[in-house]
Amino acid sequence: MFDGAHVSAALTMGYMDHHAVHDVEGTDPHLSILRSTAAAPLPLPPILLLHGFGSSSRQNWTDTGWVRFLNDAGRSVIMVDLPAHGDSAAPEDGDAYTPSRMRADILQALFDERVVPLRDDDPTTGVDIIGYSLGSRLAWEFGATQPELVRRMVLGGPGTADPLAAFDLEGAERFLAGGTPSQDPTTTDLLRMAQAGEQADLPALLAMVSAIKTEPFDPQGAVPRMPLLLVAGDQDDYAGGIDDLREWAVEAAVMTLPGRNHSSAITSRLFKDAALDFLS
Repeated sequence: MFDGAHVSAALTMGYMDHHAVHDVEGTDPHLSILRSTAAAPLPLPPILLLHGFGSSSRQNWTDTGWVRFLNDAGRSVIMVDLPAHGDSAAPEDGDAYTPSRMRADILQALFDERVVPLRDDDPTTGVDIIGYSLGSRLAWEFGATQPELVRRMVLGGPGTADPLAAFDLEGAERFLAGGTPSQDPTTTDLLRMAQAGEQADLPALLAMVSAIKTEPFDPQGAVPRMPLLLVAGDQDDYAGGIDDLREWAVEAAVMTLPGRNHSSAITSRLFKDAALDFLS
């Protein structure tokens, strides 16, 4: 149900519905879904917002002004908290954290929200996606595997590398147990982001890292064919290879945000304006 922050958001953004996803393959993933419907919706599909590792829908999209901005522009949004993030549960089953399982849960969430496949005669069908960081990786794969459902996508902070697959899990576990920090700067940075997240469940987040290591990102293995906008700050060390993503995609453009890094790009008004324009 709503906590104080969700109630406040609901009062300022129009109708908001907060609930859980249905069973997937006989298992309840206990994911939190939040839908914010525009007061005057345009005849366009809803926008699915996918947050990054160690974040949440509230941190990534509500607190940064994205939901209000999109609602005010006539776009309704659907947000899914990934496992062990935000208001979603932290499953004990490690398989619940694999990218393929998370994509299956996201697909079920969209079906629960009555999103239907794209139809040429109905501009409200299908879904647009804005993903950030881990959310961009999941969106890239989701768009590649669900082309009949996804119309257009905006991917923030994307790259060809997989920092979670390369994460120094042993070093992170040693540090959290009171030992010395990992010598890998990317692992240290990701762990810092995870610790800064709301309601951070670090053991569960490390279980997600372990599961992602079994399915490392292979952007060339499955390429989305719908129009893409790839956005990253010019100081984003995680967006290496973004030009390769543009080359591999069938129809993609790259936008660079001056003076922004992986943490600060999400608050950029330039990012918001470009995403809205692209998805219109």
